[in-house]
Amino acid sequence: VIAVIDTGIDYTHPDLAGNMWTNPGEIADDGIDNDGNGYIDDIYGYDFAYGDGDPMDGNSHGTHTSGTIGAVGDDGSGVTGVNWNVSIMAVQFLDAGGSGTTAAAIQAVNYVTMLKRAYGVNIVATNNSWGGGGYSSALADAIAASGQQEILFIAAAGNDGTNIDSSGHYPSNYTSDNVISVAATDDDDNLASFSNYGEATVDLGAP
Repeated sequence: VIAVIDTGIDYTHPDLAGNMWTNPGEIADDGIDNDGNGYIDDIYGYDFAYGDGDPMDGNSHGTHTSGTIGAVGDDGSGVTGVNWNVSIMAVQFLDAGGSGTTAAAIQAVNYVTMLKRAYGVNIVATNNSWGGGGYSSALADAIAASGQQEILFIAAAGNDGTNIDSSGHYPSNYTSDNVISVAATDDDDNLASFSNYGEATVDLGAP
């Protein structure tokens, strides 16, 4: 399972529906917290931007990143993801305008950690293609706690074209061992012109 912490996901999209994670302990739309995890009707994940169990994407960014990660492959339509054998969990903390709070980000990370720790969901990583705001010790602690559950925290290095060794960029600059900071590469496998970089803080580049 990969948890996409973003603007939500269009879980009905034909390229994603077959690879969406679904909560085996919940009964859809009955208004009851069937599995007792504190979240009502969290079938595909949860929406911390609007405080409900429906992380439907009103922006498209989370859907786009989910397609890169795990769009269904070899089906004769649409696009294909890097990993065809994956379950994608929708964890929304950014609203339809792409804005969100650090508090909601912390809730999102903690939700994922709780599902692995208390419910045994095989979450191996969170994808975090977002950034902004300064250093938060509370978010740093939440990320470190997810690492204690062996969940990787994959973070975008950012799109400002700057050296984040000196300028800083969060969450990619958090120093927990489970954080992997990823710069963007272009079609020649060079650093993309818009991508942030940093010898000390960026771990790798990807298309």
